[in-house]
Amino acid sequence: MNEQLSNIVSHFQTQGTVNDIRPLGSGLINDTYKVTTAEPDEPDYVLQRINHAIFQDVDGLQHNIEAVTAHIRRKLEERGEKDVERKVLHFLPADNGKTYWYDGASYWRMMVFIPRAKTYETVNPEYSYCAGKAFGEFEAMLADVTEPLVETIPDFHNMELRLRQLREAVAADAVGRVKEVKQYLDELERCADDMCRAEQLHREGKLPKRVCHCDTKVNNMMFDEDGSVLCVIDLDTVMPSYVFSDYGDFLRSAANTGAEDDRNLDNVRFNMDIFRAFTRGYLESARSFLLPVEIENLPYAAALFPYMQCVRFLTDYLNGDTYYKIAYPEHNLVRTAAQFKLWQSVKEHQEEMKAFISQCVG
Repeated sequence: MNEQLSNIVSHFQTQGTVNDIRPLGSGLINDTYKVTTAEPDEPDYVLQRINHAIFQDVDGLQHNIEAVTAHIRRKLEERGEKDVERKVLHFLPADNGKTYWYDGASYWRMMVFIPRAKTYETVNPEYSYCAGKAFGEFEAMLADVTEPLVETIPDFHNMELRLRQLREAVAADAVGRVKEVKQYLDELERCADDMCRAEQLHREGKLPKRVCHCDTKVNNMMFDEDGSVLCVIDLDTVMPSYVFSDYGDFLRSAANTGAEDDRNLDNVRFNMDIFRAFTRGYLESARSFLLPVEIENLPYAAALFPYMQCVRFLTDYLNGDTYYKIAYPEHNLVRTAAQFKLWQSVKEHQEEMKAFISQCVG
């Protein structure tokens, strides 16, 4: 057993005798380990090294998570839910009284391992409906949080900022690529004002920021053995945002019939079956708190996220591929083309989406 990891675990208030520590899952952001205890009646744990390069305000990050999990726990207890310990994450205090430990180089945290639970990678209408319902319920439970939360990644989904970054990249033309992407730039700029609708509505006082998950994927839910959703996990990006973040970002990845970097654009379309399933689940659980302006702009949210990701990939391509990892020189350009195609496909379905949403809330 790794002596360094054992030492880190010793700084947290665990129960039982640590028997084994081994890598868990294949997450791209944090290093994650399962900590197994020797006693069958004591819990196992999950140990994580927090990616401090991405989440630079670890104190704020953990404060958000503590506030959100405590609020959800109270809500579950108030409505008499059974098996609450498996339906909300439980983070352990460390020697320093906080829910993280700094070893001089890295930040670590521990949570109780949820037994008899599983995650799925499959994206189909059934799981998309579950995701919509779960993330809508997550937002609904947190709609009355009074504790101030920080933005764990400032301006994460700020469309105005992403466009400023693109325009700076065009002006600099650092590696001489602007001339080859003019067709993308012209169309992105033509729609720029409308795609910044969220920020404009917020400035006008019409669109609130909510407590959102901001990383809505099927595999960020834990399912029970009977197929029901236990809880939403991976709470690092929970922060104030527009509900469009949770709604639109899920559809950008889940409803794309092709790959994010598909070279064959014939593969890339917006899957309306996934849209309908996710939207039905989301509105069932979220409409209790959503404002009319939020509901009527859900089709905009579905278009916003492929547009935003297209802008981000294109910005990186113009800057000489300094942010996203690439597998070949044109990788960011291929990604740009795929997201552009997805955005175009979403726009073709706008009226159909509006009609379906009206039917759901009608």
